[in-house]
Amino acid sequence: MLAIERRNLILQKLHEEKRVVVSQLSQMFGVSEETIRRDLDKLEKDGVATKSYGGAVINEELNIDMPFNIRKNQNISGKQKMAETAASIVKDGEHIFLDASSTAVFIARALKEKERLTVLTNSVEILLELSDMSGWTVISTGGVMKEGFLAFFGSRSEEAIRTFQVDKVFCSCKALDPVRGIMESREEIASAKRAMLASGEMRILAADSTKFDQKAFVVCGSLRDINVLITDKKPSEEWLQRLDREGIQCLYQEEENADI
Repeated sequence: MLAIERRNLILQKLHEEKRVVVSQLSQMFGVSEETIRRDLDKLEKDGVATKSYGGAVINEELNIDMPFNIRKNQNISGKQKMAETAASIVKDGEHIFLDASSTAVFIARALKEKERLTVLTNSVEILLELSDMSGWTVISTGGVMKEGFLAFFGSRSEEAIRTFQVDKVFCSCKALDPVRGIMESREEIASAKRAMLASGEMRILAADSTKFDQKAFVVCGSLRDINVLITDKKPSEEWLQRLDREGIQCLYQEEENADI
């Protein structure tokens, strides 16, 4: 097993159990405790874990970005609900943007019953997910691959995004603040999402309930930059009133939603 594979498995265990023990990991992977300590040193340097006596604990600070393979296993049921809702408002033959979020991967899977879609994305995972879709056009933005994100970012990616005008844009976010708006942890991620939002006739944010009333490092748009908010459960009355004032339709599965 490669060191990076072992560290990803350790990180997944950290996410699930919140802490790990060096001696247990040593036995699990069949390597020395010193090797495990080096793995934990690397995870601590990356900011995703904090070493403690005999092991490590997860760093749950909001602006820390977990690797994609960890994020895609978070709140799976919520993402599936949002993906089903998203698919219900996409029509055959439409042109859509999907961002590089783990939520967008679930949306891509839910769209597979549609016909003749044109999908543009900066996500490597989505490109692979849709690689066998007959009758579809799947377009990559290209750009610079970012380690741990399975996605393309940078000026070339954004230039490609701005080339297109699509029917619907689907993106997610790191945090959703009632005053600051849509927020992300990194400028390059926020910049790509700004370009996508500017390229869509209908702009849809898919954000689960854990994102509400949170803050992150970079503002990538205001609430007025979106037309629709898809979430996994009914928001608070305060949020519903705010969304209504901004003219944003809120869709979630617990209640019957009007068609767009």
